[in-house]
Amino acid sequence: MAADVDEPANETVRLLWGQPAKPTRGPKPALSLERIAAAGIEVADTEGLGAVSMQRVAGLLDYTKMALYRYVPGKAELVALMVEFAVAEPPAGPADGHWRDHLATWARELTRSFVAHPWLLDATVGPRVMGPKELAWLERVVSALDGHGLTGAERMDAAVLLAGHVRGIVQQARAAGAEGSPEARLLTILSGLVRQHADDYPALAAAMAEPGGRDNALDFGLARILDGLAALIERRAARP
Repeated sequence: MAADVDEPANETVRLLWGQPAKPTRGPKPALSLERIAAAGIEVADTEGLGAVSMQRVAGLLDYTKMALYRYVPGKAELVALMVEFAVAEPPAGPADGHWRDHLATWARELTRSFVAHPWLLDATVGPRVMGPKELAWLERVVSALDGHGLTGAERMDAAVLLAGHVRGIVQQARAAGAEGSPEARLLTILSGLVRQHADDYPALAAAMAEPGGRDNALDFGLARILDGLAALIERRAARP
């Protein structure tokens, strides 16, 4: 019974980390995992992850769905393959650079990946097998914070915290669509109400009336996260 439960994960590991099984019958394989992933990415980029199916990808490649199954066992493995090929290469690990600069670059580059392929937000949730490239993103944060007094769990939690901030910002931007940034849209919606009821919400009215400094949630939140990590690192360094 346990073997049945683990089978999908084993298939994903095989595709992402091992040698893919090759058809033993018929003509020489004409498809590659990269071509298959690229077709799935094309569908997801234009229509969303929900539009991706084995049938749709097979048709885009001019193959039958049964032929596609000879390379990829099912949709779950197909999506895992798409993630691995769609996610950008992580920024190079720290050499002489400061850990803070590296993590800031890391967060901004991750943002670019999610903006380029918004469906990645949906495809990278929950417990799942990560491919070599995606796991390298986690490696970069953990290695950048190595030697600064943080435990292994804390270094990994820092990566989760940074990724969560990026995901939240990109999710809001996706919800806003082409009509503008989520912060700008929210201000547009609320500004009239706040002005009309300024006596009830004086602090909010004053804050919204101040010029400049808006639509900067990504960098503001990123800076505060890094400030918190810096404070923790300084406290650890000050220990006797």
